[in-house]
Amino acid sequence: MTAVAPAESSTRRLACLYASESQRPLLSALCALEAEIGASLKAGVDHSIAHVRLAWWREECARCAAGTPAAPLTRAIGAHFAGRERTALGGLAGLVEVAAWDLAAATFATRRELSAYCERWSAGFVVPFAQFAAPQVDTASALALGTTLRAIELLGSLADDARSGRVRLPLDELEAAQADPADLLTPPWSAALAAHLARRHRELRTELSVRVRALPGEAQPRLRSLLVWARLAVLESQRIERRLPQAPAASDHRGALDGWRAWRAARRADSGTL
Repeated sequence: MTAVAPAESSTRRLACLYASESQRPLLSALCALEAEIGASLKAGVDHSIAHVRLAWWREECARCAAGTPAAPLTRAIGAHFAGRERTALGGLAGLVEVAAWDLAAATFATRRELSAYCERWSAGFVVPFAQFAAPQVDTASALALGTTLRAIELLGSLADDARSGRVRLPLDELEAAQADPADLLTPPWSAALAAHLARRHRELRTELSVRVRALPGEAQPRLRSLLVWARLAVLESQRIERRLPQAPAASDHRGALDGWRAWRAARRADSGTL
């Protein structure tokens, strides 16, 4: 089966690089599906056309879960589950649901709503991959790992997302930090907001580490690519926290260093000690 190019993300590219030969086509296809669905959010796409695109992809994800996909990407994903349990593909539409949320520029009133958003992404991306790569990992553990991974990613792109009209912090937490959604657009942020963000980075890093340690040791080699992704997310979170109250700059991203860190994480995952 031909691998599909992953979404334009250095972390996702490195995750795909460290996937096993049998897993890489699926992970690449999931990345490409995420990017294809997300293309509906690009500037210049007519709002009504974006809704039509998302409606079609929602139906296509349902067809994939039922075993009758029509699009090349969903056929590539579905083919990996031939003769396997297809339950995990039932969450694939979560990628459409989060895109629809973003298209509406909907905000999160509480952390519970933000967590539900991240869960939908995890159900559409991490759960199918984990079920294929390591069937011994239960769905709840895979879902929780992906939910925290997505939450930490969102926390790292607050200013860029705000400029696209997407507020990635719950409104009640902004209010508690005496901040307004518009404040996310213009770092440096206030001391109260920066302190809240630093605390959330630390909380999510701890939570992600707990999720990884909860995985069976024998599953770590099978989930090597996902654990590389998680490790890079933790390191990026640490870097972002150090820059507060400033937002991270794109030029701060160090590809060569990330490559070395990914290699180290992959070796530890292979030995079940990450």
